[in-house]
Amino acid sequence: MKIRFIAGSAALAAALALSACSSSPGAGAGPERLTVWIMKDSVTEDFLSRFTEDFERQHKDIALDIQIQEWDGIGEKVTAALASTDAPDVIEVGNTQVAQYAASGGVKDLTDRTEELSGKDWLPGLAGPGKIDGKQYGIPWYAANRVVLYHKDHFAKAGITTPPATQDAWLADTAKLNKGGIQGIYLPGQNWYTLAGFIWDEGGDLATRSGGQWKGTLDTPGALAGMDFYRRLQALGKGPKDSDEAKPPQAEVFAKGDVAQIISVPGGAKIIEETNPALKGKIGFFPVPGKTANKPGAVFTGGSDLIVPEASAHQDAAYEVIKALTGDTWQTDMAKTMSYVPNRTSLAGAVAGSESTAAMAAGAAQGRATPNSPQWAAVEATNPIKQYMTAVLTGTDPVKAAKDASDSITRTLGS
Repeated sequence: MKIRFIAGSAALAAALALSACSSSPGAGAGPERLTVWIMKDSVTEDFLSRFTEDFERQHKDIALDIQIQEWDGIGEKVTAALASTDAPDVIEVGNTQVAQYAASGGVKDLTDRTEELSGKDWLPGLAGPGKIDGKQYGIPWYAANRVVLYHKDHFAKAGITTPPATQDAWLADTAKLNKGGIQGIYLPGQNWYTLAGFIWDEGGDLATRSGGQWKGTLDTPGALAGMDFYRRLQALGKGPKDSDEAKPPQAEVFAKGDVAQIISVPGGAKIIEETNPALKGKIGFFPVPGKTANKPGAVFTGGSDLIVPEASAHQDAAYEVIKALTGDTWQTDMAKTMSYVPNRTSLAGAVAGSESTAAMAAGAAQGRATPNSPQWAAVEATNPIKQYMTAVLTGTDPVKAAKDASDSITRTLGS
């Protein structure tokens, strides 16, 4: 068993050479050696060691060479690997990156495997991005998404004994909290992932595809309604209208003690407690509320899918690795080890003992992902959505601002 760290895009040639060495069977060479690329910090080394030991014990004809990759520069690295003749056998990729890689033609179509992998039960925010033109290229591995982190003491003082379960109740409770020097919610003006969820709740989208062409759709009625809800919620705090959750880091803002809520991945609580240990045990979690109490709000689903390159010399064995990593045993183990949401809704019980992860899993069932276009990364590079949000929050006509942003998205997706 090998777990190796391969740092930076400068090591691409070396990584591919290692892949070639590991993947070439040769006469009498023993077990098939499979190269698996896993991203840094996705899972712990202990998890990978336990998985490898168990997998090799059950598949004595396969030996795993796990290579840890840096996220920085990974796009170029994966693209080059897919175009090579000696690609890795399994690659972890971000769920929203699958379309970009599949467009190269170097990713194996795994549609015929989806039934065996319980594909009907996959989280939509992981499965959707992995499916392009009706073909499943990316197999969901794990998910993470935003929830509401709240200050339990502020809720108690405001007489709020149960977290809100609907958008209307959320607005009402946040208004109660937004007084006496307390911000009801700290919501920066450019938190566009959160906006996307509100838009999806209203039946809108950031962009849609028709007749093979992508078009920005922030100016549709549903999208405009989602932005209006964002505007009303954002007004119940002092979040800046011209920056996102990283400027300043919202966890540090919450740690000052005068904020009742933020929208964040659960891991934000750890940063808050490290910054202000007095808040340890005082942070609660609930899913982003939806329009009705029986269903949480839609959220952007982050996470990873697993792909098999067409150039893999061991595609059947590569599938066995994916089958194991996405099966019940290791999905449950990973959920408990890493506090991730498993790839299937039926496994949500694996995180029931954790308030934060359970809240995340409830939201993940309504998860979505960004438009499944190979050009979406170019949209995010200039991000007219952020500019649109600031324009609306500072008084620009929402319809005009949305039209301008939609036109920008359309031009980029069509380039």
